[in-house]
Amino acid sequence: LDESDKEQAKRKRVKKSFPPQPEKDIMLFIEQYSRELEDWQRDIMTMVREEMLYFWPQLETKIMNEGWASYWHQRILRELDLTSDEAIEFAKLNASVIQPSKTNINPYYLGLKIFEDIEERWDHPNKEMKEQGVKENSGREKIFEVREIESDISFIRNYLTKELVHREDMYLFQKRGRDYKVVDKDWTEVRDQLVNMRVNGGFPYITVNDGDYLKNGELYLKHWYEDVELDLNYLEKVLPYIHQLWGRSVHMESVVEERSVLFSYNGRNIQRKFL
Repeated sequence: LDESDKEQAKRKRVKKSFPPQPEKDIMLFIEQYSRELEDWQRDIMTMVREEMLYFWPQLETKIMNEGWASYWHQRILRELDLTSDEAIEFAKLNASVIQPSKTNINPYYLGLKIFEDIEERWDHPNKEMKEQGVKENSGREKIFEVREIESDISFIRNYLTKELVHREDMYLFQKRGRDYKVVDKDWTEVRDQLVNMRVNGGFPYITVNDGDYLKNGELYLKHWYEDVELDLNYLEKVLPYIHQLWGRSVHMESVVEERSVLFSYNGRNIQRKFL
């Protein structure tokens, strides 16, 4: 082929891509292009998807929401004229809600501590903050501003400080054998890992890469791996449901133990193969 023929062939290949580019909205794609669904089933999928979109902002501000609730819960209850028994009951309940974990992130606790740290720093600004125009006792005003404009990602990136990470003894850990081992205490690594955990609302980022895989109408999904593996037991339970909606074989590309793996479900069983 000469250059013009090659270019024409390339354009034809591009035109045949379906979807033209990776599609994040998997529910919408299946709803629009599944050959299996009846109209009433598409209507149900539309309702489920619209409900998910309605609540998506809450998913992107989970740590902020829980921290904000904990912040005001404490302060409101302190102002009430509680009996001794009621005060003790509140203290027990509050402690159980915001109790930090050694192996997980408690969003109530983390959000609360960041809001309290912001308020403290803006109430008593250091020299550098004063030079930037921060006024004393402006902490309450600042946390309302943060609550209004930030998401979890920017909240953590902009307001989780080195001092707070060290004070709360935050660290990264991995399971090695039967035990969990601390692998990093560098505050920037801790912050960046927390940010990564909140990308896409804390859910794996998965796209439809091919709606006509193998030229047979099969569905090819890709998990965009970011150092966190999928829950394989959950994955193998979900693929049959996607197959039920799509009506043909479903494939999911992901990474397991640093190797690319393709999971496939053909309506009978799940197969894995390394890519």
